[in-house]
Amino acid sequence: MIGINTSTAQTTPFVLGETQQFFSAALNETRTLNVFLPDGYAAGNTRYPVIYLLDGSANEDFIHIAGIVQFLTMIKQLPPAILVGIANTDRKRDFTFPTTVKKDKEDFPTTGGSEKFIRFLDKELKPYVQQHFRTNDTTTLIGQSLGGLLASEIVLKQPALFNNYVIVSPSLWWDQESLLKQARKLLAASRGVHASVFVTVGKEGKEMEVPAKQLGELLKSTPGIHAAFMPLPEETHLTILHNAAYKALQWLNGVK
Repeated sequence: MIGINTSTAQTTPFVLGETQQFFSAALNETRTLNVFLPDGYAAGNTRYPVIYLLDGSANEDFIHIAGIVQFLTMIKQLPPAILVGIANTDRKRDFTFPTTVKKDKEDFPTTGGSEKFIRFLDKELKPYVQQHFRTNDTTTLIGQSLGGLLASEIVLKQPALFNNYVIVSPSLWWDQESLLKQARKLLAASRGVHASVFVTVGKEGKEMEVPAKQLGELLKSTPGIHAAFMPLPEETHLTILHNAAYKALQWLNGVK
């Protein structure tokens, strides 16, 4: 039996990405970004697409989505990309618009901040990333649950903010589905905008499944929007994001 002399073993940190912080005037607080850079980034001068991940804290979805980006890049089903995970401070505040429902207000006492958060994305975060990293003009937003509600709100109200959207299990039940009820009118006001949108939902009950399908079908019928609705009935609300992100990034890059 060959023994290992642990006294001479050397260890070095395994670095997945980098963390940056900057102050947001729109939100009046410091925000944290977790950033995964493509292999060879430091040695070259290539400009890369950016994938923005809501719920991007290290203890949320950043690590496993970074793994998907790395793997799909390695097998050449995704072009090398920068992943920016947006760490949360109060997701119930940032991802929801004001509600008229009393119970929603009780369950989400800080609710209603999505307008400020969208301004943060548009006027602060995207310019910050463009200034500090070598980016090109292609951007993707990934959001699940309340993050999916926010991504849906952006698609309907400011679709030009990102080129691509991955909307997973969106909480369109919020405020008695008021966003979905306005969807057709909102989309009509954005004619001429081009975006690709992937919508999915798992086996999550009618409250989640029916509105997600309605949104997906409406987007598919909207001129200028390249959309797919791909339900994943083998997944639940807890399990869906990983598989959904994998399939969505493939679809966005033409992989069948």
